[in-house]
Amino acid sequence: MPANADFAGQPLATATALPAHYYVGAQTAELDRRAVFAHSWQLAGHAAQLGNPGDHVVAEIAGVPLLIVRGNDGELRALHNVCRHRAGPLALCDGLAAKRLRCHYHGWTYALDGRLLSAPEMGDAADFKVDAIRLPQARVAKWHGLVFVALDEAPPFADVLDGVDARIGMDALADYVLHQRVTYDIACNWKVYVDNYLEGYHVPHIHPELNRMLDYRSYVTELSRWHSLQWSPLESAGDLYGNGEALYYWIWPNTMLNILPGRLQTNRVLPLGAERCRVEFDFHYPRHADDALRRERDLAFSDIVQQEDVDICERVQRGLASGSYVAGRLNPKRESGVHQFHELLREAYRGEMTRRL
Repeated sequence: MPANADFAGQPLATATALPAHYYVGAQTAELDRRAVFAHSWQLAGHAAQLGNPGDHVVAEIAGVPLLIVRGNDGELRALHNVCRHRAGPLALCDGLAAKRLRCHYHGWTYALDGRLLSAPEMGDAADFKVDAIRLPQARVAKWHGLVFVALDEAPPFADVLDGVDARIGMDALADYVLHQRVTYDIACNWKVYVDNYLEGYHVPHIHPELNRMLDYRSYVTELSRWHSLQWSPLESAGDLYGNGEALYYWIWPNTMLNILPGRLQTNRVLPLGAERCRVEFDFHYPRHADDALRRERDLAFSDIVQQEDVDICERVQRGLASGSYVAGRLNPKRESGVHQFHELLREAYRGEMTRRL
């Protein structure tokens, strides 16, 4: 375990970034799994994917496979996608209208609420009781149609998003549905991508087209306990976003919501090891919106911005892994969101050290 001094809180005015060794190596990936992902809310999908009994999506949090499924009683449950027999999977991919959950390994079958219904050829097993076996469950929360799950002790979900509804309006995302997903596999630690998202400091240097739409002088970062908001006035062509506000929400630890006129873009940043991550970029639009040209331009422009971010994040990762980098000072005006993220990481790492004592 790294030295305690790395985990000490730092005031913004004198803060430095996390040391480079928290972005490289298997030890870092394991620390993040235990300290961060096992104790936080994770975006798992959209309720529109789970409209009917048996509809399900698969996910993984901190190494634990999950199956989020709509039950016959209408409830959403996040079941462990791990058969209680010998750990086989119950679902391999997202799906619709399943009547039962059947293990792909030996055929043990469960109800949609996680109760074991049948176990083939187990009649000779002494004291084996089918009705005593259930799949473990994670916690589930829903907000504006987005479905979040948490494995273990995590902040109260209402606290995580406290104040967001007051800012965007209770009906701001009403009737939005998932339209398309674009996935980016990036050669960087997941925290590099989050760091990059959390500041507009780089926008004039990395995103020339986006910079022309935003007002960098008016770009503001607002901090809450478990999330932050970056926002700016937005001016763009009518066949792209139009005019209004660009709201960029980050939710601890790895979820982003880009709320722009007439659309919601969500990002999930998933670690694929110490020095690789996957960003799942989902595009949501109002259910009855019918403007294919704007959606096409939205996808194309977003891909330009994402590719610019991918390039710089991969270059930063190489710099962090080089042995040259010593943690640098943060810009108090432009990098308060990065500072908040690093402080929450330090807090999570301190918590993990306490649990291991």
